[in-house]
Formats: sequence, structure tokens, C-alpha cells
Amino acid sequence: MINSENAVIILTALILCFSISILSEREPIPFLMQLDRWEVLLPSVGISAMHMQLLHNGMVIMFDRTDFGISNLSLPGGMCRFDPSDTAVKFDCSTHSVLYDVVSNTYRALKVQTDTWCSSGSVLPNGTLVQTGGYNDGERAARMFTPCGYSETCDWIEFPQYLAQRRWYATNQILPDGRIIVVGGRRQFNFEIFPRPDSHRYRGSRFDFLRETTDGSSENNLYPFLYLLPDGNLFVFANTRSIVFDYKRNRIVREFPEIPGGDPRNYPSSGSSILFPLDESKNIMEAEIMVCGGAPKDAFPRAKSQQGFTRATSTCGRLRLTSPNPIWEMETMPLPRVMGDMLLLPTGDIIIVNGAGAGTAGWENARDPVTRPVIYHPFDRRFSIMSTSSRSRMYHSSAVLLPDGRVLVGGSNPHIYYNFTNVEYPTELSLEAYSPPYLSFTSDSIRPHILTNDKVISYKRLFNVNFSIPQFLTIDLLSVRIVAPSFTTHSFAMNQRMVILKLLSVTHEDLTNSYKIDALGPSTAEIAPPGYYMIFLVHAGIPSSGFWVQIE
Repeated sequence: MINSENAVIILTALILCFSISILSEREPIPFLMQLDRWEVLLPSVGISAMHMQLLHNGMVIMFDRTDFGISNLSLPGGMCRFDPSDTAVKFDCSTHSVLYDVVSNTYRALKVQTDTWCSSGSVLPNGTLVQTGGYNDGERAARMFTPCGYSETCDWIEFPQYLAQRRWYATNQILPDGRIIVVGGRRQFNFEIFPRPDSHRYRGSRFDFLRETTDGSSENNLYPFLYLLPDGNLFVFANTRSIVFDYKRNRIVREFPEIPGGDPRNYPSSGSSILFPLDESKNIMEAEIMVCGGAPKDAFPRAKSQQGFTRATSTCGRLRLTSPNPIWEMETMPLPRVMGDMLLLPTGDIIIVNGAGAGTAGWENARDPVTRPVIYHPFDRRFSIMSTSSRSRMYHSSAVLLPDGRVLVGGSNPHIYYNFTNVEYPTELSLEAYSPPYLSFTSDSIRPHILTNDKVISYKRLFNVNFSIPQFLTIDLLSVRIVAPSFTTHSFAMNQRMVILKLLSVTHEDLTNSYKIDALGPSTAEIAPPGYYMIFLVHAGIPSSGFWVQIE
């Protein structure tokens, strides 16, 4: 361990190096040295990754929709699907879902029967993905995928007509008891719980807030932003309005001021949103959200009627939900963006990736792809403009955080069917990985490496992590974080969540550069619902790779 004087010198140097990337809202400063990078992992996975979910075995399940037409990947073993309801191909021997192995950078086809277009999902505490709704014959279907080894033959299991209502453009959230709430959908002003009660008469529960926030034919309240709060209630944002909602009693507990500016933030004026990390190391638990981007109210009808493509929204709003008098604090992104994807990085910074600079979501409704992500630093309240991707990713693109700290990016199909020729923005079947600056070799000396860790963490119970690090600075610069992997589609990462756990002690072990952490599990299931999380150590702003733990 080095002394505090040397630690200050090292930290100062690191801050100076990184400060070149920090952008003030008024005077953006370009990078002097680019530490991030893009990599095309695969030129094609056969489908366009409209939906993505990272699973606890390191695989990522992806799917688009069955009525895009024939994909570029056949189902295995001569399998085909026959669907008399399909609007594109009734007899289809191609796949519309794949399982991607991050480590080997390979993929295999899966068989999904009913249409998954614009659907939603959550992962149960046991690691099984529950996927809900879609279009046409899939609008009331529930589907399950239980992770298995890459060489095994696990596949989708479907339950047609399981859901109480049509769920097309709905949002899911895992609850403290391990159930899932499914909210909204096109012309669905209600919610339901999965698994459903043992009653064939169950039709869900009314939710008039969704009716109130609809902009007529433009809607602008689909895929509402939904978060489980530490008090057990839900935060719901739709269009420009937001509330705290007690789903158990079906009542609004609190309504917040409208986000300033009047621009809608939900589909099809698709902005994005995150819940900032919940910090158990502080004496008072605070909850704060952020909403970024979107499109003006007239953007969708203008694009639809070919009157032009309105400039996307460039503002973000932060709202501290636990404040006695919450007000929106507005900030300006360096690049206007609609259909961006916001993800929490292990450091607690926010990446905004994908999207367009003009127009809205929908077929052929956008222009000016935004190929440069930005990273938002919550403490400094500043944005960094990052390196440029070689691929345009707009409508129907997606992104998820990987355990190694990279961001997996895929999808983009602004066309009714797969379309690769004679169009401005062809259907994208490729996969890319984005490596943020913290993965640069220049940070290797202060990067922690998890050696062993408890695989199961219980609420309020002590657990241990053993790690090594070439140059440990100070315990004040070390934190333990768990991250729930997201189900990402249509500019929203459902169930995404980070909790900073209480660090009790760090002990230097006998081995060189080896240390042991004692920390406490989450306080409640409202703060961290049961299930699989990635655990990261972050030291001086540099994260370890994540390892899987199960919270129970």
C-alpha cells in the first residue's frame, strides 16, 4: 500500500489525464488522447438485435420479430415454424432469436413461435427470463428461457394467451417478492402481475395515469419508464409527467412537476432514462432519476406525413425523488438525440449510445444517425463525447452492459421488413462492443481483479470478496457495487439497477497485492430485488470485471 502523499500525486495525474474528456455544456473540449474504442465483433448474427438480455451464465439472448420476413440464419436441424397468423411468412425455416456467447464470440439459433415485436421482459430470481407480449398472435403470450450451457439445447417455452391483456410496447419491472409487474402497452391503460393469480377472470388493474398521458394518435407514453423505489412503490414516467405509484393499492402517492420544455420523452418520441445508483454506504437512502433526449410533440406526425424530420431534443432532466420539494434540474447534452440507450456503467457514470439527431421512432421516421456515444459524469454534471462507431444504429437498436465492462451494441432496422439494399440505413445484423476509457491499459496499475467471492449474498449479512491489485491507493477510493442486468429494447433498459453496498473493511492478505473485503448485503428486497447481479469493485474510478452473485 502506498502512502497518502503518493496517492494524492497519482490521483492528481489521473484526474488531469481524464479531464481532457470532460465537456462543459457551453464549451465542449475534444479528446487529446482517445482511450475508448469500438470493435465489430461479428458482421452478422443473422437477425437484428431489437431486444437484448444478458443472462447469468454469460450468454446474451437476442431477438427481433417473426414478421420481418426470412432472416439470414436458418433454424437448426431442418426445423421450421408454421404460423397461419404471421403477416410476412407463414412457413418460415429461419430464426428470429439467437443466443450469443460473449466469451467465445459465437451464437446459435433459437426458435420463437409467436411474434415478439416490441415486447418486454424481466428475469426471475432463479435466472429464468420471462418475456411478455408482442404483436399479433404474440400480444398476450408469455415466453420463458432458462439459461443453459452453450452446447446444450435449451430454447424458448411459450404460453400463448397467458397474459390478461394485450402487451405491445409495455414495460416490466421485477418486484421485491420476485413477481413481475407489466405496465401499459398500446391502448392498454392498465397493469398486471406475472405470474397471474389463480383466476381465469383476472384482467389486470386499471391505471388511468396512462390514459391521461396519451397524445392522441401520437401516444408518446408507450414503454413508460418504470423503477422500483426503496420504499417499495414504483416511479412511473410517461410522456412529460411522472408519479410515485402504490401498485398494491392502485393509487398515486405523489405527482411530480412536469419535465420542463414540453417535449415528450416516451415512444415514439423516444428518449431514455436511468435510476442513479442506490447508495447503501450513506446514512440516508436517496433515489434520483434522469431522463435524456426525445423529440418535440409534432415530430412524429411530421415524419409520418413526410413533412420533415424535426431536430431531436438535447435536454436531460434530473429529479431527486426523495427530496421534500423535488424539482427538475435540466442539463444540455452536447448532441441532440432520439432513440438513445442509457446504461449505467460500473463506475456509476452513464453512457448514452445509439439513436438519431432528427425525427422519431417508427418506420423510416428518423435521419442523422448519432454514431458518437456520450458519457455523463453525475458528480461533475458534465458530458464526454466519445469515439465514433462505424455503424448507424437507430430504430430497433439495443445495448447492454457486459461483465467485462464493455457495452454490447446491436440491432437497427427502420424498415417494415429486412432491407439491405437501395436504402439509406440498411438493416443491421452486426454486433459491436464499445470499450469505455476505464478499460484502457493505462489504468491497469490501479485496476482491481476479483479472485474469489461469495456466490450467494443474503440481505443484511456479511460477505467477502478477495481481490488483487498492483497498486492499492486507499480504502476511500474503493467501493463494492452490484448491477442488475437489463432487458433493453426501444431505448429503455428495464430492470437496470445499481446498488453501492456498505464496505466494512479491507485487509491486506499475506500474498503480494492481495486484499480481502468485508461488506454487507443489501438492506432490503425493495433496494435490491432477489436475483442475479454482477458484482464489481471500483477503485479510483477504475472497475474490475464483474462476477455473478445471487441476492437472496
